[in-house]
Amino acid sequence: MTRDNIHIAKTALVIGATGGVGGAVTRSLLARGWRIRALNRDPERAAGIKGLTGVAWIKGDAMNAADVIAAALGVDLIVHGANPPGYRDWDKVVLPMLESSIAAARASGATILFPGTVYNYGPDLYDRPGGVAVTETSPQNPVTRKGAIRVEMERRLEASGVRTILVRAGDFFGPGATANSWFSQVVKPGKAVRGVVYPGDRDAGHAWAYLPDLAETMVRLVERRAELPTFAAFNFGGHWFERGVELAQAVLRVVERPSGKTGAFPWLMVIGLSPVVPVFRELLEMRYLWTRSLRLDNAKLVAFLGEEPHTPLDQAVAVALDTLGCLKAEWPLAMGAPVAQ
Repeated sequence: MTRDNIHIAKTALVIGATGGVGGAVTRSLLARGWRIRALNRDPERAAGIKGLTGVAWIKGDAMNAADVIAAALGVDLIVHGANPPGYRDWDKVVLPMLESSIAAARASGATILFPGTVYNYGPDLYDRPGGVAVTETSPQNPVTRKGAIRVEMERRLEASGVRTILVRAGDFFGPGATANSWFSQVVKPGKAVRGVVYPGDRDAGHAWAYLPDLAETMVRLVERRAELPTFAAFNFGGHWFERGVELAQAVLRVVERPSGKTGAFPWLMVIGLSPVVPVFRELLEMRYLWTRSLRLDNAKLVAFLGEEPHTPLDQAVAVALDTLGCLKAEWPLAMGAPVAQ
């Protein structure tokens, strides 16, 4: 049987549909009429997740190439959004999961859509005076284990010969962002906002990606994949703050507490407990991302698409707070769709 006689138009397999990026892309594809299959070890539980109605859940493990290959039979797109939480055993699971998706893409002829991160960049870029605007060709010299793994993932994708679209973005916030996202450290999920915590150097620039905008961008690129080279990488600009603390100030502005307290993240506690708490060691390894300025230059993306989807900051923050259960009914909330910049 050939791909031609089993092909179903506009069908995607999502690995990690219950996560932030995977879920956001799934919702964007569904809105455009795509048929979605999603691999999950517990499809019955996953089927109850709000906002993913219409997904065909398939029982399987992303670590098992045979499961992924079978689930991807006849699809046009594989969204590789797998990202094990808490970084536990990351080095043992992330690369095998990626190899499963590559094998499935080879077998089905599908394109892989892959979210990139800023972990790839080391202090050689961050330590330049005034920070740096990173392009798609900037050198990647990570000094952390996770950064090295991310670089290797991208190397394998490019070397595979499988059609790939990579979109690099900053820290995620918005609907679907997981409980271990950095935005969930700025506020307390489920609690009314009385003050906020900012994890970084207040005067260091920082990039944030509002998930609906990022997903919209990714899907627009997928729709024009025939115009792209086999391996295509783009930077997503998102919401860039010259002074990172401006995000915390936006939260206080949205909840109408502009004079609320902005506290510091408890890095000293993280340092002290890192020898016995594995996740704290992982956080500490990436601390430099919060002490230097690094902006993702999206000129290539804008030149190709004509614009980058961009929801106004206060609207994006309001939706993010509402999703986390932090927004009171009397506080403003504009729930509109992403708009063009």
